[in-house]
Amino acid sequence: MSAEELLARTADGQRKFVGIDLSSIELFEADLEGINLESCNLTKAYIPYANLNQANLKGCNLVEVNMGDIQLYQADLSDTNITQGDLSRANLRNANLRGANLFRVNLLGANLYNADLRDTDLRSGDMKGANLERAKLDYAKLGWCNLFRAQKVDLSMAEHDHTTISPDGY
Repeated sequence: MSAEELLARTADGQRKFVGIDLSSIELFEADLEGINLESCNLTKAYIPYANLNQANLKGCNLVEVNMGDIQLYQADLSDTNITQGDLSRANLRNANLRGANLFRVNLLGANLYNADLRDTDLRSGDMKGANLERAKLDYAKLGWCNLFRAQKVDLSMAEHDHTTISPDGY
């Protein structure tokens, strides 16, 4: 489906687009609040500055996606594959990322306040300066993850080791 068709259908009120191929789609600054893209293929999609607040992206393939500065407030990204994706400065407040594959993802400066990151793979990720206040990191894998200057991080239930760069830089 093309970006033009998706935007036209959403303008007409359609919100459900389950399991379709949207790979390499360009949706810069698109307003897709509340859209249902469950199980869609968004590999290499370009979606920076878009509004996907309260969107359903459960089970999506978001490999190498560019979602910098995106709004994903209360979005469901559980069980997604966001390997090598760019979510720098993304608003992920109250988002559900439970069970997501975030290997080598860029979350630089992202707002993950109260986000559910339980059982996620954040290995080799960049979370410098991210807000992790009240974020649930139970059983999240944080090996080689960079948390330098991340705010209000609770690693008590996370899987981390000497390769994890803590908020104080060690």
